[in-house]
Amino acid sequence: MTESTALTTTNGSAFSGIAAFEDAQRMAKSLASSTLVPPQFQGQAGFANCLVALEIAHRMRMSPFVVVQNLHIIHGRPSWSSQFIIGLINGCGRFSPLRYEMTGKGDTLACTAVATELSTGEELRGPEVSMSMAKREGWATKSGSKWATMPELMCRYRAAAFFGRIYIPELLVGIQTQEEVLDVEPVTITEAAPARASVDELNDKIAKAAKVEEAVPDDDEIF
Repeated sequence: MTESTALTTTNGSAFSGIAAFEDAQRMAKSLASSTLVPPQFQGQAGFANCLVALEIAHRMRMSPFVVVQNLHIIHGRPSWSSQFIIGLINGCGRFSPLRYEMTGKGDTLACTAVATELSTGEELRGPEVSMSMAKREGWATKSGSKWATMPELMCRYRAAAFFGRIYIPELLVGIQTQEEVLDVEPVTITEAAPARASVDELNDKIAKAAKVEEAVPDDDEIF
């Protein structure tokens, strides 16, 4: 039997059949009853989240407890902590320990995550993350943003996330980091109310209409 990737494997999945789903529910119930898991996974309200976490853990081939400890629910979406992604990169056995190349200061501060691929010896570089990028994207201008108070740390976190998204996407299973989800707030779009005419505009229209009416001759004047 060939080994399947984390994205395509269904053998042992919680949703591969009735029996597997029932087993997963029993495991999810055990997790949800524990006070050692984060609040979003506790109790009846967190039961469904535990089921999803079990499926993610299966696809990543990791301990469910490790997954629930590092999976955060923000704006209704799952997200990883940046430390967890750095741990995945350093612990997957494919690369040398991740290192960060820092340049500039203040608005010119920039960071690139770099590691060596052990199988080929090739140096792999992630996209550069800079403070100017953070400002253009709106990450650093939000109220309470950590980009303003801890720019070097945030640059490292985002650079590691970009590196992971490119070189270990099958391990991240398409989930963004906690910091990325927080930086992109949901936007509510509402239909703009129609513009109301001012009183002066209405008076002008009435006056113009009156002038037009006065200019039209009566029937007696025509004949």
